[in-house]
Amino acid sequence: MDDSGGSKFVYFLVGLGFGALFGVLFAPRAGEETRKLITDKADEGRDYLFRKSRQVREQAAEYIDRSKEVVAKQREQIAAAIEAGKQAYRTESESKGTAD
Repeated sequence: MDDSGGSKFVYFLVGLGFGALFGVLFAPRAGEETRKLITDKADEGRDYLFRKSRQVREQAAEYIDRSKEVVAKQREQIAAAIEAGKQAYRTESESKGTAD
C-alpha cells in the first residue's frame, strides 16, 4: 500500500474531526439542523471508510493472487531446472559408463 494513501486517510479523519468540532461551535443553524448536518457528515464519513476498506481488501486480494502466480511460476522453473540437472547427470553418468 502506498504511504501517501495512508497519510491522506489520516488527514481525512483529522479534518473530519476538526470540521465537526468547528461546525458545532460556530453553527449558524438551529440545534436540530446542526444535529442533522452532523449526522449526515458522519454518515458520509462512514460510507467513505467502507468504500476505502473495500478497496484495500480488493487490492490486497489482487496482490495475494499475483504473488501466488509468481510463486507457482518460480516453482515450475525450479522443478524444470532440477529435472534438467537430473537428466544431465544421467546423461553424463551413462556416457562415462560406456566410455570405460
